[in-house]
Amino acid sequence: MSAVIEPGTVKRALSAHAAIGLIAGALLYIVSLTGTVAVFYQELQRVEQPNAPEMNSISPEAVQKGVEAVLANEAGQPTTTHFYVHLPVKEVPRATATTDTQAVHLNSDGSLAGPEEIAWSDFLVNLHYTLNLPSLIGITIVGILGVMMLALALSGVVAHPRIFRDAFRLRARDNGGVGLTDWHNRMSVWTLPFSVAIALTGALIGLATVTAFAIAANDYGGDVEAVYAPIFGEEGEPDPAPAPVPNVAAALTHMAANYPEVKPTYAILHDPLTKGQHVQIVGLHERRLIFGEYYAFDAAGNFQHTAGLSDGDLGQQAAASTYRLHFGDFGGIWVKIAYFIFGIALTAICATGTYIWLGKRRRRGIDEPRLRGAWNGVIVGTPVALILTFAARIA
Repeated sequence: MSAVIEPGTVKRALSAHAAIGLIAGALLYIVSLTGTVAVFYQELQRVEQPNAPEMNSISPEAVQKGVEAVLANEAGQPTTTHFYVHLPVKEVPRATATTDTQAVHLNSDGSLAGPEEIAWSDFLVNLHYTLNLPSLIGITIVGILGVMMLALALSGVVAHPRIFRDAFRLRARDNGGVGLTDWHNRMSVWTLPFSVAIALTGALIGLATVTAFAIAANDYGGDVEAVYAPIFGEEGEPDPAPAPVPNVAAALTHMAANYPEVKPTYAILHDPLTKGQHVQIVGLHERRLIFGEYYAFDAAGNFQHTAGLSDGDLGQQAAASTYRLHFGDFGGIWVKIAYFIFGIALTAICATGTYIWLGKRRRRGIDEPRLRGAWNGVIVGTPVALILTFAARIA
């Protein structure tokens, strides 16, 4: 590899690598750390709220009862536009109904058990997804960070022509910054496929959102749902006239009878209590990377069609596979553990990069005590803050 890359190219790649790392280092570290912990988002929910009712399954009739109870509870308030029922799965064996204004757990018979209280877990995911900034701004920044992480991974390979040849050469205890640099480079090589996959999918998820808004503003009069319709299915024509509660039980019964191999994970009610309402069941397909297939039903529970995420165009299937590939929830606990280990390594790579740069400047006689102190604050302060806030939350 060193024979085909010119020294000038190596030097420019190293300069670009350092510049990108310095510009986005702190945010990349925060996003990497929170993403690593968020691999266990489902498990953290159960730790944060251990007393919520759990069950292996819930009957269609119980789901219907829960839907009716929640909608009755919100009578007199503005009608929710989307109503989600999380159905019990292995990782989170709980039934939870979520509207525009609240989230409540259901008992196995469909009665209301009490509010969902997973604020810290949601805070963690939002910090990773949007840096807890306004949604569109935050996810755009995180998408750009994904592009920067991808550029760092590729420029790092170009900047070090011997990086693969020296993949297992580790001078961990050498002085003068060599040991830290070796750790940085070796971890970068060992986790390169993971880093590229995470950076690429993160960039796709983040920048797809802002791209959809731009296309909607330019071509669809601001209708973002129209942009997503060819991939995830259409919303249907709204009709605000009042209507009875949709028959979710019939939709779930149809799924059990006609798609026994599919595991329903969500029941989604669009514009409930209006004539324009319809129901979607999200069904998980085993041994597939897609997050699920959308099964569309009318308000009476009659099956209409699927969105095509499981068997449609390749682009549809790829889009539906991005999320599980990014978050690592496609292969059980062992895949999650692997993602966690690789995520820790990626977080360490983000941390050590700036330390290497500071060390080089110190050896040139340019000491930066304030900058080093600030970086120490980010590297140590972020995980400490997460640990302390989580401990306070469950205390």
